Order: sequence, then C-alpha cells, then structure tokens
Amino acid sequence: MRLFSRLLDLLSQAVIAAAGVALVGLIAIMGWMVFGRYVLNDTPTWVERTATLAIVTIALPVAAVGVRERFHLAVLGFREALPERARWAVETASDVVVGLFGLAMAVWSWELIETSVGIRIPLLGISQVWTYLPITISGALIVLFSIEQVLLAYHHQRTAQRAGAYLE
Repeated sequence: MRLFSRLLDLLSQAVIAAAGVALVGLIAIMGWMVFGRYVLNDTPTWVERTATLAIVTIALPVAAVGVRERFHLAVLGFREALPERARWAVETASDVVVGLFGLAMAVWSWELIETSVGIRIPLLGISQVWTYLPITISGALIVLFSIEQVLLAYHHQRTAQRAGAYLE
C-alpha cells in the first residue's frame, strides 16, 4: 500500500507541476492575444481556441488530483454527524461512486478519441484528439485516486478495529 501511495504522490506532483507550466503558457498566450489586439490591431485567430484547450488541459487533471487530496466539492455536514462506522461506509461509498464516474469519463472519452482521430481542429491544425485526451487522462487518474482512497479507508478501518480489540 505504501508503494502504491508513494507512486500516486509522484503522479499527483507531476500533474500539479505540468499544470503550473501549462498555466504559465496560458498566461503567455493570453498576453499575446492582448498584444495582438491592442498593439498590432490584429488579433491572432488561433489564440482563443488554444486558450480553451489549455484551460481544459489544466483544469481536468488538477480536478482529478482534488479527488486524492480531498479538495474537491464535498458536503460534510451529513457525513460528520454520523457515527464512526457509518461515516466510514458513506466515505467509502462516495469514493466508489467517484471512481465509477472517473471510469465512465475515461471510457466514453476514449470513444470520442477513437472517432475523432482524423479530424483537425480549425485554426490550430492539430488533431481533435487533443480536446478529448485530457478527459480520458483525468478519468483514469480519478479511478486510480479513488482506488487509493478506498484502500486507505479499508486499511484505517482494519487498524482501528485491531486497536479496539487490543483495548478490550
């Protein structure tokens, strides 16, 4: 379990680092758009589509890391009011549902990739695959991070049960 978590640590750090680099690139692209529009009086046509693609490429993998780091949207009031065992069950069920959602993202966006291989994005000249690839990658990351959360919850539950048995 430790090795799996360590590998996912490295993966999530790589995703955040790549998103940081992509964010710097997005800022440069937006700066070029402003310069082109107001200084050159000629807005580059490729900038808006590239910026949209960059935002998707940044946001989706970082949202997947949010599943692991628990900084995603969650409603805690109900869960925190539950007894310990019920809280564990709700958290685990939530992680399983999120993992299934990630699996659906990965599978169905892969279908989009397969059907769009020969299609080019206008103004950019690159494959339409680049629009859907971040969805597939993010879905796969969500599945991995959800599996880790379920395994960690199970491990903590077992550890707590053993500790309780020793106290009795």
